[in-house]
Amino acid sequence: MNRKIGMLGSLINLASVIGFALSMMIGSNFGSYLASIFIALGFVLMASAFCQESEADRKAAGYAALVFSGIYAALILLVYFAQMTAVRLDGLDAQAMQILDYQRLGLFFSYDLLGYGMMALATLFVGLTIKATALRDKWLKGLLLIHGIFFIGCFILPTLGLFSAEMENANWIGDAILESWCLYFSPVGILSFLHFRNGGERGAIAPGQASRPQQQEKNVRS
Repeated sequence: MNRKIGMLGSLINLASVIGFALSMMIGSNFGSYLASIFIALGFVLMASAFCQESEADRKAAGYAALVFSGIYAALILLVYFAQMTAVRLDGLDAQAMQILDYQRLGLFFSYDLLGYGMMALATLFVGLTIKATALRDKWLKGLLLIHGIFFIGCFILPTLGLFSAEMENANWIGDAILESWCLYFSPVGILSFLHFRNGGERGAIAPGQASRPQQQEKNVRS
């Protein structure tokens, strides 16, 4: 069951990242908001599965990843559910829109960046739980650890007041950054699915290394 949850979360995450990228290409804000929610839901399932399979000396990293992924999901659901409901349907006044509308680069935009900063921290700690032996897991671990660096920018940049709706080419720059992120994060979903499908860490065997049952059988025969 644990592996199946990890595989399911990886597939949901991957499909949602692709859906997010496509929604931005066709200019569907509703589609990108909905996809962002499912990216978060899939990621929580992935983080839970990585935490469960982590060895005893890496459990603290697994628990940290799980907590940070929960904070990320809560912030993202808050931001994008507001866009799909109150912002889209309630006819808010200008002041409320400045606060709640993600497109205005106000408070909820800052919450969004904070959420993805929490996701970056979660990926960092997920990477620390992986004791990579197979090549695919080494790539996965590297992508997750490097992704953790994004926390710095996501946390600091909103506090500097660099973002505003009056920024020249703000939408184009934002879309380019997000599409690049989709290209980066899609392999994480693919490699995570392969990781869980092949038995996770306990199922990974280094080249030329026999599994424990095989080794025991070999010792008995000798």
